[in-house]
This record gives sequence, structure tokens and C-alpha cells, in this order.
Amino acid sequence: QVQLVESGGGLVQAGGSLRLSCAASGRTFSNYVMGWFRQAPGKERTFVAGIRWSGDRTYYADSVKGRFTVSRDNDKNTVYLQMNNLKPTDTAVYYCAVRQGTMVITTQYDYWGQGTQVTVSS
Repeated sequence: QVQLVESGGGLVQAGGSLRLSCAASGRTFSNYVMGWFRQAPGKERTFVAGIRWSGDRTYYADSVKGRFTVSRDNDKNTVYLQMNNLKPTDTAVYYCAVRQGTMVITTQYDYWGQGTQVTVSS
């Protein structure tokens, strides 16, 4: 069992930045994968970025490459999503998620946070 709590969402102007945090608690394992997803109104939930609990390899959707950075702090049990040069098309509810295993780019995650709203104005 893992509990996830996101924070850091808000309203920002196009070109601005936000940093999302996802604090994890509960039982964890060394082969866990941490991911970020987003869902805009009327759209499917899509993968944004991900990182394994161990190692430095990161994964990104094409739409956010070069603008978003996913990172983690194992001591704080926290995963971050640094979002730079935000665009109105980034507006969505952002969710962090955790799954057991090594595959990152998949929608089949085991635990999900409650989501945090990110709104980017033009």
C-alpha cells in the first residue's frame, strides 16, 4: 500500500514555471516506478514523465521534452515535476502515480494521487 499526495499546482501565465511535488508514504519497494500523468477536460489521461525509484534514467512525453524535468528525493520519499516554459496546452489536472516493476511508460500504475490543477493562461 502506497499513499500519494500531490501539491504545487496553480495558475501561471504562459512561459512561466511550476514545480509539482508528490509525497509518498506507506510500504515501498526498490523496484517501484514513479510517473506523472495529466488529464485535460474531455481528453484522455496521458503520460507526462516518469522515473524509477533507483537510477537516473528519465522518460518524457514528446509534448513536454525540453520543458519538464522529473526528479526524486529518496530521503524525503518525494517525486518532483519541474515544469518550465508552460503553455496553455499544458492546462490539466496532474496526477502522480506509482507502480511496482520497471516499465515506466504505461497507464497501468497501481497507486494514484488525488491530482492537482495546473492552469496556464495566455
